[in-house]
Amino acid sequence: MEIVVIIPAFNESGSVGNVIKDIPKDLVKEVIVVNNNSTDNTAQIAADCGATVLEETFQGYGAACLRGIEYVRQRSPRVEAVIFLDADYSDYPEECHEVVQPILDNKADMVIGSRALGNKEKGAMLPQQIFGNWLATTLLKIIYGGKFTDLGPFRAIKFDKLLALKMQDQTYGWTVEMQLKALKQGLRCIEVPVKYRKRIGVSKITGTVKGTVLAGYKILYTIFRYL
Repeated sequence: MEIVVIIPAFNESGSVGNVIKDIPKDLVKEVIVVNNNSTDNTAQIAADCGATVLEETFQGYGAACLRGIEYVRQRSPRVEAVIFLDADYSDYPEECHEVVQPILDNKADMVIGSRALGNKEKGAMLPQQIFGNWLATTLLKIIYGGKFTDLGPFRAIKFDKLLALKMQDQTYGWTVEMQLKALKQGLRCIEVPVKYRKRIGVSKITGTVKGTVLAGYKILYTIFRYL
């Protein structure tokens, strides 16, 4: 099975190189970093580390992911699974094996790396993140019948199933949109525990009041939008 990793990145020059270097080369065919309008040298560092670098000037996590998906659709038709990974080095890229293994074993169509089930470094997730994840996953359970514990960005999905989801969100609602659409389409979804550490640098979302409020609003809006 051919597997690629898509990494959306905005001003992550201090961490993106570490992420790329820790991705298992025996597992992943191509590492794709989508430079999301960075003003630092994120793109150059990613390229120097051997990643394919794409540019997406529309500012938004979902927009960067969509750019990576379109590249894979056009250029790599043999890819069967995609792993999404953040560029801030809060996840452990070497755990790509664990995250994608249920797909390789044909036991799942989508796998979420759950920080709630794994070991978190103290302070790695702020209180608003923990509460927001609890609220969102509780609503997914009540409304859509999901059994998720996290909206973690570290995830893997079969590429044909991903395309069938017809993802649209360009900003903060990306992860929850994928999960609720997967539930609505009857995908086999499971979670695996993953480790989580303090990110390098300051979060663009939970690191600011504005980012936290906008992300919370967009996640809730997305959950109710697809009723």
